[in-house]
Amino acid sequence: MKRKILELLRQDARLTREQLARRVGATPEEVDTLIRELERSRAIYGYTALVNYEAAGEELVEAVIEVHVTPKRGEGFDGIAKRIYNFPEVRSLYLMSGGSDFLVFMEAASLKEIAKFVTEKLATMDGVKETQTHFLLKKYKQDGVALDGEEPVERLSVTP
Repeated sequence: MKRKILELLRQDARLTREQLARRVGATPEEVDTLIRELERSRAIYGYTALVNYEAAGEELVEAVIEVHVTPKRGEGFDGIAKRIYNFPEVRSLYLMSGGSDFLVFMEAASLKEIAKFVTEKLATMDGVKETQTHFLLKKYKQDGVALDGEEPVERLSVTP
């Protein structure tokens, strides 16, 4: 039941306790108790909206920044990560395997603001060796949602 509720909330966080209960075959009280426990244990961090800023008449530039660092003894990658994720422009931050150490997802009102963030805040941080910035040109799918305006096609299970 827990996994199903998590998936349902991930798809649509606006579902009521009653709707969730019907879908998982439980009572609203059981669902409410489980959700409160998931929130308390931070299995659920929060609830967000998937926003199309262009449709809202707002300009938004998004970038993905690869960051190469030299971790400090005693703090490792976590210390640098904390300094990076505390910037309000940073939407997401991931420690990666492969060519770069971190991937930073950020957004700003203009290319100039992103450039200023990278050159004045990120690249000058102690421990940052190199950055490489990529600008998002178009989004096709985000958080499991196709952004072309079409409703997803419900696939039927095939049985032999």
